Amino acid sequence: MRAEPSSRAGWREWAGLAVLALPTALLGLDVTVLYLVIPSLAADLRPTATETLWIMDTYGFLIAGFLITMGTLGDRIGRRRLLMIGTAAFGAASVLAAFAPGAHWLIMARAMLGVAGATLMPSTLSLISDMFTDARQRALAIGAWATMFALGMAAGPVVGGVLVAGFWWGAAFLVALPVSVFVLVAAPALLPESRTDAGRPDLWSVVLSLTAMLPAVYAIKHVAAHGVDARALTAVLLGGGSAVAFVRRQLRLREPLLDMRLFTNRAFPAALTVLLIGLVGFGGMMFLITQHLQLVTGLTPMAAGLWMGPPALAMLVGGIGAPLVATRVPPGSVMASALALSLVGYAVLALAGTDSRLSVVVGFGFLYFGLGVIAALGTDIVVGAAPPERSGSAAALSETVQELGIAAGVALLGSLTTAIYRTTVEARPGLPRSVVEPYGDSLPGATSVADQLPAGALRHAQDAFVGGLNTAALVAGLAIAGAAVVCFGTLRHIRPIGDATPETEPIASTPVNGDDR
Repeated sequence: MRAEPSSRAGWREWAGLAVLALPTALLGLDVTVLYLVIPSLAADLRPTATETLWIMDTYGFLIAGFLITMGTLGDRIGRRRLLMIGTAAFGAASVLAAFAPGAHWLIMARAMLGVAGATLMPSTLSLISDMFTDARQRALAIGAWATMFALGMAAGPVVGGVLVAGFWWGAAFLVALPVSVFVLVAAPALLPESRTDAGRPDLWSVVLSLTAMLPAVYAIKHVAAHGVDARALTAVLLGGGSAVAFVRRQLRLREPLLDMRLFTNRAFPAALTVLLIGLVGFGGMMFLITQHLQLVTGLTPMAAGLWMGPPALAMLVGGIGAPLVATRVPPGSVMASALALSLVGYAVLALAGTDSRLSVVVGFGFLYFGLGVIAALGTDIVVGAAPPERSGSAAALSETVQELGIAAGVALLGSLTTAIYRTTVEARPGLPRSVVEPYGDSLPGATSVADQLPAGALRHAQDAFVGGLNTAALVAGLAIAGAAVVCFGTLRHIRPIGDATPETEPIASTPVNGDDR
């Protein structure tokens, strides 16, 4: 990580962190709040199945697609300014979503929320990097930032369920209004402004970044829902080709949208790899566990959300505790140890049965703890490896990797579980013809026709799903073990946080080539 002059933060910086924590938690909440809102929303707006998917996915698509662009834009127009613009836009889009008269209006509002959300994520993280120049304080602040996002995700289903029960589905979106107003009032007083002297963002780079990211995210989500087909392959080819063109252009530009020289510091790509693998495992298992609690153990959506709350506290412990431990122990060793400990959780999930509600929740707590540690320390390594003038770009890349990790986890582990489910139930005899298709498709399908199934058929479907979950946990655990090896082998050279001894060569601030084409 870069060496910096030590200047310890005071009350104003810590108060500013509290301001930044609010939009961070709000972004996490908006990812999951629709989990319990969709049924009420569908009854009112009557969207088609395709429209429902777009209502759910548009937000994540556009956040992932615009993160790199917005991170670099904040470096150039001012990170506090971009945060305030994004906050105002997020509040306005939330009102449009809350009072949407139809599905198409809601899809448009969710798209606006995604673009606005893409301005908030890198802005908050790069402002933290500017405010906390002392390495130990910065690591602790980033740990709190990472924890707030995850706690927002954990709170989303509970908040959505409570608001729908007490008001109407649109109330779930209006949570953003008081947060937006508070941030707009407090930000000028408590947050510094910072920017670089770079010129305008290269528009061709923006286009290429979008045509690289959006098809990639679409392909991941499409595979999760429909498997590998021509549409998914076309999206992969389009995204891959655009990514190659994007990288080649960045290497030529004097002021690139994404400085590829960040990757010359070996800690930078290693930390990104660990974050990606960690989020793949966590995102996929969270998707499966929420189904297990509701469709296997029989909890209501709100009760399942409440059961998911206590494990989230483990992330609070990991996210806040890891930076403190890393002041004495190398961060790479702390991350490797946390990932090794999270393997206990994957083992518990690999052995879980249909009646293992408590063990599933406890096992997920170990996953939450590991995520808290790698999110805090991994993000700190990524941001700390970048020159100050590229902190927004580095923060955006960190968030992009994490968004892709969650989406890929749902697609890969969800598809694996579905494949095992279908293989297990396909030979089930004695089913009425009217239920064969939904029963053989997925556990939600089998549950939807439960009243038409013969005795024991639903239990057989639940056992098949749990078998898929067990296998997914085993596969994810192997990947996490690999990430632990990467941590120990590649990141162990990083000295404890606050150690001023140089450990890596600084990343060059001048380009290799000076072509502005």
